[in-house]
Amino acid sequence: MDLHTTYLGLTLRSPLVPSAAAPLTSSLDHLRRLEDAGAGAIVLPSLFEEQLVQDSFELHHHLSHGRDSYPEALTYFPEPEAFRLGPEHYLDHIRTAKAALSIPIIASLNGYSPGGWVEYARSIQEAGADAIELNLYFVPSDPDISGLDIEQSFLTTLRAVKAEVSIPIAVKISPYFSSLANMAQRFDEAGADALVLFNRFMQPDIDPIELEVRPVPYLSSANDLRLPLRWIALLYGRLETDLAATGGVQHGADVVKLLMAGAKITQVCSVLLRHGLEHLRVLERELVAWLEAQEYNSVEELRGVMSQVHCPDPSAYERAQYLKTLQSFRVDAGHGLILDPPIHSGFLPS
Repeated sequence: MDLHTTYLGLTLRSPLVPSAAAPLTSSLDHLRRLEDAGAGAIVLPSLFEEQLVQDSFELHHHLSHGRDSYPEALTYFPEPEAFRLGPEHYLDHIRTAKAALSIPIIASLNGYSPGGWVEYARSIQEAGADAIELNLYFVPSDPDISGLDIEQSFLTTLRAVKAEVSIPIAVKISPYFSSLANMAQRFDEAGADALVLFNRFMQPDIDPIELEVRPVPYLSSANDLRLPLRWIALLYGRLETDLAATGGVQHGADVVKLLMAGAKITQVCSVLLRHGLEHLRVLERELVAWLEAQEYNSVEELRGVMSQVHCPDPSAYERAQYLKTLQSFRVDAGHGLILDPPIHSGFLPS
């Protein structure tokens, strides 16, 4: 079975790409195990803009002063000494990974402003990274900042990074735009080589006893798959840029769905944190089993067949489906609301 795909101009042996979480990809041993398990490429943990600010000024005070005065306070990030990889260590990690592995290594920059960290992209390229993923993460809590201002800042950041390096640039975005399709088109026009859908913001919780606001780790579930699936299906065929999915992949069936929608790759993280690095082999076996059962010869034959431009019912991805969903509920005596017909979550061959 031919699982090869192209992403960011790179040829990958598989669309399965472990991504970002430090416990998965900050260790060379883990990277080797993921390559052995069949990873098509690897996205390294994010290097945060805050880390680069501190590295530049060498004064933690400038990061911590007044940090609790606004909602996206810097206390939501780990203290500098707790960061998994500092700026120089990050470059060393890229060099070591490139020397030890044969699959593409994608670095990740997490920020929102066109600051000094943009210049750091050149160092990442010089360290040997095959591509960079810009992880745009910003909680716009200031009511004086307009959506247009934020969007323009993101586009300025992308253009600045593109001007700094020659390697491909993917942009990992959130779904929180007033017109996501228009913003995707603008990223495409600004030079994004890929869009990664979607960034998940870590939501804080309140400890009512200690009176503290604390970050809460959250692993994605299969329900998280539907948002990127829908938008990849809607955008496929309308943009020049590659489309990548992240969030919600738990089984080979999920990979199949996202490829059918039009994804070039599916990033995987939470399922590997739950079941271990070697679970990547399970996802690949399930993917191959489905392709063989349905008599496909490659993942390329599968890509985009259920995107909106090719779907037998294009309205299924838009508002018309909302009414159909509501009408699928019925009242069952003694059981409350149930779906009719019931949802069948799996469809892989046994």
